[in-house]
Amino acid sequence: MTLFEVYQRLFDSYGPQHWWPANSVFEVMTGAILIQRTQWQNAARAVAALEREQLLSAEAIATSQSQQLERLIRCSGFFRQKRVRLQDIARWYLAQGGETGIRRMDTPTLRDSLLALSGVGPETADVICLYAFDREGFVVDAYARRLFARLGMVVGDEPYAVLKRHFESALPRDSQVHNEYHALIVAHCKHYCRKQPLCSGCCLRDDCNLGRDSEPGQEIGC
Repeated sequence: MTLFEVYQRLFDSYGPQHWWPANSVFEVMTGAILIQRTQWQNAARAVAALEREQLLSAEAIATSQSQQLERLIRCSGFFRQKRVRLQDIARWYLAQGGETGIRRMDTPTLRDSLLALSGVGPETADVICLYAFDREGFVVDAYARRLFARLGMVVGDEPYAVLKRHFESALPRDSQVHNEYHALIVAHCKHYCRKQPLCSGCCLRDDCNLGRDSEPGQEIGC
């Protein structure tokens, strides 16, 4: 089974995911910071709190009082670090001329500029490039490592850049495919390919190292 065949099977099972849920480019960027080291529902609560207080903009976050911002994003965890990172990325966003200025950057320049910011690693940079600015690029997260290691297609502990090249070389150079693929992997790993996998009903079971050995309805310890 190829990487693109996995994509097609996931898409047939789950359909389009319509990711990233946001109303603006800067909201995607905010969510990409807030989701670090937490679950989406916690990040979403923090985004909603910022929106409720009319602080979901680069201008507002850049000039917010530290204590107020930390209080609003506390539910996302590591709120002091994330407050600093949010303000850094908000000031960067404004310094580049906002969305219009950033869209003029080519993808390597945009990604390198993001990586130069405190607290923005390869995964966060790729999320922002893909979901905020519609740039092709595969997002390698913990879900992707888990799924493809179980399918025997990667070891799972390779460096980020190695896996990124591996996936991108095997897939169409299409931001929509990369967008859907990442979202589908997340959906699948939440439903079936959990840390404690639930193999019954999994659309990839017959090609999975764990799934082939499982009994119907069985959860398998890793």
